[in-house]
Amino acid sequence: MIGAALAGGVAGLAGCSGQSDDAATGTESEETQDGTENGTQTGDAAVGAVGLETLASGFRAPLDVAFAPDADRRYVADQSGRVRVHEADGLRDEPFLDLRDALEFGGEKGLLGIALHPNFGENRRVFVRYSAPSRPGTPSGFSHTFALAEFEATADGRRAKRETERTVLEIPEPQSNHNAGAIAFGPDGYLYVAVGDGGAGGDRGTGHVDDWYGAVSGGNGQDVTENLLGSVLRIDVDGERDGRGYGVPDDNPLVGREGRDEHYAWGFRNPWKISFDGEDLYVADVGQNRYEEVNLVERGGNYGWNVKEGTHCYGADRCPDATPADVRGGEPLRDPVIEYPHSGGEVSGVSVIGGHVYRGSTLPGLEGTYVFADLAPDGRLFAAAPDGDGLWPVRTLDVTGGRLERVLAFGRDADGELYVLGQFDGANGLHRVVPA
Repeated sequence: MIGAALAGGVAGLAGCSGQSDDAATGTESEETQDGTENGTQTGDAAVGAVGLETLASGFRAPLDVAFAPDADRRYVADQSGRVRVHEADGLRDEPFLDLRDALEFGGEKGLLGIALHPNFGENRRVFVRYSAPSRPGTPSGFSHTFALAEFEATADGRRAKRETERTVLEIPEPQSNHNAGAIAFGPDGYLYVAVGDGGAGGDRGTGHVDDWYGAVSGGNGQDVTENLLGSVLRIDVDGERDGRGYGVPDDNPLVGREGRDEHYAWGFRNPWKISFDGEDLYVADVGQNRYEEVNLVERGGNYGWNVKEGTHCYGADRCPDATPADVRGGEPLRDPVIEYPHSGGEVSGVSVIGGHVYRGSTLPGLEGTYVFADLAPDGRLFAAAPDGDGLWPVRTLDVTGGRLERVLAFGRDADGELYVLGQFDGANGLHRVVPA
């Protein structure tokens, strides 16, 4: 899940902790130091603790932040339906965007992601992902509709013009949970969209299709033909094709092959936050009830769910490491780069909160390190970097100067500095990572 609610708003946001597989609703569980573009070399002095500087508070459940390229301005998306503007002199009273009358809020539903067009400084285009009431085309008995929409902002960048809303993509959502919600533009200029497996538990039940794997019934994570669930999509928001509000890049992996062209990678349960570091794409995927994982995602990769949970077989004592030869040529089930258990490990938790690779200057000991968190309210951040082959070792970053009560998301600005969204020392809002 993204577990116990913050102000009643985020019960179950990320995935499955301590519930049975039959649970049906939302309370489950760029330049480096050596000049390489996508390296992960860390600084000489590893950081063991950091501080947090609160920039803005008063949010209900802040889930995403976007940084203006042409001003000292941050756009904070609150799950309850508003995007607020934070500038050098504080939080503006007038919201940038208010969608409270257009979305369903509660549990894992609401305003879930925001991304500015790469040319936002010129075209003022902004994209948001939210949970809409069931729209035409969503089957009877489904929970709601996944909506990805575009708005145009005013010339000063302080308000989105509501009347300019354009629907880019809609996806029927069978259950209320596993909505993922992250959207991010890659260095290629295309928009990457994280989509959960449709909800419930085990990728089974209403809205979960049959797949090639017989040991566990379902599901959407291993299917790429029937729907867009359980995947990271890659679309071209600057082009429309075949009556859709977007185009599809010609080099998407399933173009010209069996499967929906929008898929970029698949085999995900509930990818809670994605981020780019150069061309590297990090996807944190919330586990069912035993393991949490972070994947370094490649084009056309299959990341295992619901055959595997992390590196472990799910729902069976033994499982394959690849699809059958007649399923997309026997593609391998790719392992994560980071994994930790729900219990029994030095690092443990309940629902992974995906982060970013640090590329700033104030904490040189974190250079090239992926910083992330878990929903568990224990006041810790985690850091990981490769150390030989296999899973990356994970260490704890203690937080000083106050109590970190809940982390919901992260942000990274143009200078490579990191931000935490969540509750710190009683302030529910946006906090900048600073030296301890």
